[in-house]
Amino acid sequence: RTYRVKPGKLTQELDLYAKHGLAAQIRHLGAPLAYLHAESGDLNTMVHLWTFEDAADRARRRAAMMADPEWLNYLKLADGAAYLEGQRNTLMVPASFAPIKR
Repeated sequence: RTYRVKPGKLTQELDLYAKHGLAAQIRHLGAPLAYLHAESGDLNTMVHLWTFEDAADRARRRAAMMADPEWLNYLKLADGAAYLEGQRNTLMVPASFAPIKR
């Protein structure tokens, strides 16, 4: 998932997520494979990568997360803060010669 953050708001967005969203998301999705922000190129961009067995596993885990009051509170806080400008989701599968190792 790739997010576009309003200029000058990246630190605040990361702090909000770390304090109010990370624990709930890890509880349902497991630890992210990576959680990154741009240092060059397309600035004000964050990318996070999560691993799932398949699309059904992702759907099941995300449905449970969307029923979690702690996660819903984070979404409300994030919406109120309005640090994000856009979001793009991409579901990908690893090539057979480069499996994801956790």
